[in-house]
Formats: sequence, C-alpha cells, structure tokens
Amino acid sequence: MSGLILSNVTKQFGTFTAVNDVSLSVPDGTFVCLLGPSGCGKTTLMRMIAGLDLPTRGSIRLGGEDITQVATHKRNLGMVFQSLALFPHLTVGENIAYALRIRGVPKEEQTKRVDELLAMIHLGGFADRSVTKLSGGQRQRVAIARALAISPKLFLLDEPLSALDAKLREAMQVELRQLQQQLGITTIVVTHDQREAMTMADTVVVMNGGEIRQAAAPVDIYRRPADSFVADFIGSTNLLPYTVDGSGRATVFGTPVEGLALAGAMAGTISVRPEDVQITAPGNGTIDGSVTFIRDLGGTVETFVEASGQQIVAVSAPRTRPEVTVGQQVGIRLDPATSVVLAR
Repeated sequence: MSGLILSNVTKQFGTFTAVNDVSLSVPDGTFVCLLGPSGCGKTTLMRMIAGLDLPTRGSIRLGGEDITQVATHKRNLGMVFQSLALFPHLTVGENIAYALRIRGVPKEEQTKRVDELLAMIHLGGFADRSVTKLSGGQRQRVAIARALAISPKLFLLDEPLSALDAKLREAMQVELRQLQQQLGITTIVVTHDQREAMTMADTVVVMNGGEIRQAAAPVDIYRRPADSFVADFIGSTNLLPYTVDGSGRATVFGTPVEGLALAGAMAGTISVRPEDVQITAPGNGTIDGSVTFIRDLGGTVETFVEASGQQIVAVSAPRTRPEVTVGQQVGIRLDPATSVVLAR
C-alpha cells in the first residue's frame, strides 16, 4: 500500500529505549492521532517520521519510498510545532509564503497560493497584517497555512492546540479536521488530549512505554479497549475484577454476569463505562453497594457506589438520574453487551 509505513521502528538513547519495535500503516488521506501520557514515546516517533531523529533500527516508507535516512527538508513534509514558530518580523502573508520563497517560486505564484490558503483558513485580507497583532487562534491558522503552502505529502502536528484555552481548542479541533478532509492530506497529530484525538482522528494510536498498545478507530478504542491501560486512559471506566464460577460464568464480587463472553481465563478484569452501569434496587442478582457521593454536572449526573470495597461510577442524563441519596443501599446491573473482557 502507499501512504506512510513504519516497520519495526526503534529509538534508543544510550540504554533508554524511547520507542520500541513500532510498526504502523497509515493509508493516504487519513488522520491519525498519536495519543498517550508524557514520556510514552509519541513525540520521539513523530520526530523520526519528520527526520529530526534517526531510528536506531527499523524503516520508514512514504509513498513507496524509503525515507529512513532522507534529510528532513527532502521529505516534503509540512510541520506545525507546539510553539508555532512564526516569524514575528514578517507579515501573515510573508510567513505563509516563506517556504515558497526559499524554493524559488515566482512572486505571482506565491501571492496566489497565499490568497488561496488565507481563504481556506478564513483569514482573507490578512496578508499584510503583522502576526503579532493576531489572536491565538488566528496565529494557529497561519502556522497551519504556512505548513500547507508547499502541498506536502504528509502533515505533522506536535501538540498544536495545547496553548489555546479550552473553548478555542475545541473549535480549532473541528476546523483542523474539516480542513484535513477538504484537502485529503495524510495527517498525524501528537496529543495527550483524549477528547482531541476522539474528535479528529480516523485512527487513534494509543502509546505507553514506547510501544503501541492499540491502534483503531476512536469508537473501537472507546468501546473495545485492548487492555486495562487503554480502557483507563481513554475516557473514564470502571475496571472490575471477575472470576469464573463452577458453571463457567463470569462473576463480579460473587454476582454472575449472565451472557458475558470469556476468553478462557479463570480470572481477569472487565471494563464497564459509567454510562453503561445501571443502578436499581438491591438484591435479585445485582451487585449490591452503598451510594457514597452524587455529582450533578448539569448535563450529566455521576453516582458513586461502593461495592465490596471498590468504587463504581454510574453516569446518567438528568432526566434518567436514579432517585437515590447518599448512604442508600442500591443494586448495580452490568450489561454483558457493553462489558469488555480485557487482555491480561
């Protein structure tokens, strides 16, 4: 296939392995988010794709060409860094046209391309404005336009929205995704923001300890996490221990979860999202516990229940919130269709 292909890529710094034997295929025109906590290896992996660091082992191919040892400026990449790195002494138009100018593109073509990109990022007429006079969101758009000016094969962004306030960041997530869809450019974003990854990506690559823990569509990452790290890192979840009784049924705190498909292990962990936890009257096959806390967030209501020494969280809409109070004994029912048995 064409696109970006990483094969057994490893990066070591002395005795420390930052990225360990990573293989990943990114088809042309897709949007991928590298997601994980600080120090998981996602930025190092991005730097190797960009050519800023060379792999210790493995290969990187782009469009069928091996670019593992190719210099950054010869890879035809567009890059946006967390700092944006705009030139404060240049105008908006001069910033966007910079890469075209150093490539010797005629002035008329530079102007035409700048006007096209400014229209695309909704900043038409801003070409002569100083970048120091722009808002954070406008500077972000200019940095994106500058990276796209050369029509790159691959668009790389490292924590591009982290400096923006929450409301602007969410608006820019939507804008960036729409722009990527409009251009059809293969895009890779490094982020630690789960919501950002779930909003923008075709594929979310969850990393930890220098390795890929799961790479899948956002809904699959959320609904079918591969292991407890992915389940706990993406959104919020209840990680509950299960054992198998004499009849082969999964039991949680001694209560059978009828219909839950098991993978053969006699004990392990299941992931149950809070919105899939049903609170009901205790007894009659429920996991019984006591309400310890209720948090009303306006759009949702969280109910905390302690059962067998472990906290279980249920989330509901205000209209369907359970009529319970702190200290009340309640029962919990788990739906086997939404309870995921995790890999050990």
